[in-house]
Amino acid sequence: MIAPSDQGSCSMTAVPNAVAPTAPMSVLRDGEPELRVDIRTEPPGVVRLGELPDNVLKVHAGAPVRGTCGMGRRFLYTRGDLDIFPAGSSGVWEDEDPSTSVFLMVPPALLGKAAAEVGLEPERARLDPRYQFRSPQLEHIAWALEAEFRAGFPGGRLYTDSLGMALAVQLLGHPQTQPAIRRGLSRRQFQRVTGYIEAHLAENLSLARLSAIAGLSASHFRVLFKRTTGLTVHAYVVRRRVERARVLLEQSGLPAVQVALEAGFSHQSHMARCMRDILGMTPKDISRAI
Repeated sequence: MIAPSDQGSCSMTAVPNAVAPTAPMSVLRDGEPELRVDIRTEPPGVVRLGELPDNVLKVHAGAPVRGTCGMGRRFLYTRGDLDIFPAGSSGVWEDEDPSTSVFLMVPPALLGKAAAEVGLEPERARLDPRYQFRSPQLEHIAWALEAEFRAGFPGGRLYTDSLGMALAVQLLGHPQTQPAIRRGLSRRQFQRVTGYIEAHLAENLSLARLSAIAGLSASHFRVLFKRTTGLTVHAYVVRRRVERARVLLEQSGLPAVQVALEAGFSHQSHMARCMRDILGMTPKDISRAI
């Protein structure tokens, strides 16, 4: 559990009737705890957060911002400065400049799931408030989620599942480490998982579903899968989608936009980018070579 900062911090005053944040876009769905992402640009003035149902990590993402909070204490936020607002808390502060921030909403259920996966006691699945601090690990995850949000989540659920779990584990102050495991997936587990991937490649695959097929927790499954294939689950799926797209382009005669959907890509430009990264060729290159 991350302790409150005692240096450079600026506590946010609780406000009983503060205005709650606007509803952000969901990242995880279908019964799984939802990590939600929002990017907001606020004009100069008073900013209020109402009582929050989720834990919130706020990441300053724009130009430096001056302001005041608490008992008139002044602050200067720069890109990458972080705040943690635990579920149930609220706050108010005043910005003197326009402010752009990434808000990552982590529900208590997702935090509890992360705690269980790393072997923490349930009562430790909570956060303390912390303001204006830095963490390279949290910042890296936040920028990855910001990029996914702005691009419309082209990486799909596998990518955001992994980022959401990594974020929750880091917030708990329990960095993810690989268990001392000498083996990978069993042959049966590997065949079941990869068979399912091939049969559902065009769908928005989830880490929760694949780990359930293997009969493992999500964190354990990720470690064993990488030990077996040398790739993360997301990277493996992207490579299989690229291969299917290549075959379809060469053999089906379908237009590239339809090939992208059949291979499981969110859109044609995402398929083209992945093919260029993995094959060193674009869909047009492949079509011209036929």
